[in-house]
Amino acid sequence: TELKVRRWSSVVAMGREGTGKKRKDREGGNNEERREKKVRLSQPLGVGSSEGNDQKLIVVLEKACLETVKRRNEFELLNCDDHISILRANKRPLNDARPDIVHQCLLNLMDSPLNKAGRLQVYIHTQRNVLIEVHPQTRIPRTFKRFAGLMVQLLHKLSIRAADGPMQLLKVVKNPVTQYFPAGAQKIGTSRLATPSVYLGKYVKTLRPGPVVFTIGAMAHGAVEVDYTEEEISISDYGLSGALVCSKVCTAFEEIWGVL
Repeated sequence: TELKVRRWSSVVAMGREGTGKKRKDREGGNNEERREKKVRLSQPLGVGSSEGNDQKLIVVLEKACLETVKRRNEFELLNCDDHISILRANKRPLNDARPDIVHQCLLNLMDSPLNKAGRLQVYIHTQRNVLIEVHPQTRIPRTFKRFAGLMVQLLHKLSIRAADGPMQLLKVVKNPVTQYFPAGAQKIGTSRLATPSVYLGKYVKTLRPGPVVFTIGAMAHGAVEVDYTEEEISISDYGLSGALVCSKVCTAFEEIWGVL
């Protein structure tokens, strides 16, 4: 009996030692995880920014041609291909009806790695002073016909929801657009008339840390005149389409923030 008691005591003691070791190992593992977490958090998040949330590009597509017109008892998106007679009857230039430019700009912006990384926010400001917020998860229709139908629905219902949930992918919001800018954001305008032209890749490196707003014209001709930009730049010696400007701006920030 004494032998059994001794053996049982040694087993219990060994069990306690094993439990203590496991507990120490767990605590040691947790401490290591905490240290690794601190190391990860202390690592630099990218050039031109001190915080992850500050690495944000806001693009405002100004003077967008998005307007509905009624034809054959149905509403359509006004465009220069299908509604020439309506434009001429109202003595309006064909360039006033170019929603295809907005479509091309949105395709470049929403398909960019910058947007997929969660570092892009897009707003559309139309010629009729309608402000539209585009959710980063929005998938823009590839064909113009489907895009036109989507825009007509948006302008009439004021929002477009996701098919599988309550999320609003597109919605009409209140003006002015400046109320949606992060505090301290730099506001840069783009214009063909600005001099001298700058190398965009080098220019973005000179910006102070924090979110950046870029205003890009989404119309065929003319200048964007807004009162909220701090600086106006030209990124080429040649006239560029709005879609190409959107692509170049996204690429410049992808390079500086290390987005692949």
